[in-house]
Amino acid sequence: MNKLHIVLYQPEIHANTGNISRTCAITGADLHLIRPLGFSTDDKHLRRAGLDYWDKLNITYYDNVEAFYEQHPDAHVFYFTTKGRTRHVDAHYEGEIYLMFGPESRGLPEELLLQHPGDCVRIPMLPTLRSLNLSNSVAVAAYEVLRQWEFEGFQTEGELHEHRWDE
Repeated sequence: MNKLHIVLYQPEIHANTGNISRTCAITGADLHLIRPLGFSTDDKHLRRAGLDYWDKLNITYYDNVEAFYEQHPDAHVFYFTTKGRTRHVDAHYEGEIYLMFGPESRGLPEELLLQHPGDCVRIPMLPTLRSLNLSNSVAVAAYEVLRQWEFEGFQTEGELHEHRWDE
């Protein structure tokens, strides 16, 4: 069975985490937050960014990355990094998977990436700027996974209703 998990390693910006929580809620992904966090989860700005989605989230907190691995020893983790050699669209996502993203200012620690070189993936970008915004990166990655899963269980068609505005 396919299951998506989003893992934020030491996120720093409340607005990004709020937007990511909304992406998790709308995609059914579980959210995992590895401390320290650069904000309080009681922050009104964080909750405003997540709007009314907080009660639809499954969030787990970890004191450190070791605690995450202890709780998920067999987790298949994909590490999103600008240092990855594999494009995110070329990775094969199957089963229960975890997408891990680093803090906005520095990304995932190099020692963590060196422990898992075959699972490091990147979102292609022009080489002139540092990186894509964290919440945008999570959305891009999550929807690639869902595309590979053929959006199973998702509403994939809308319905247009003709409306006359001059009435």
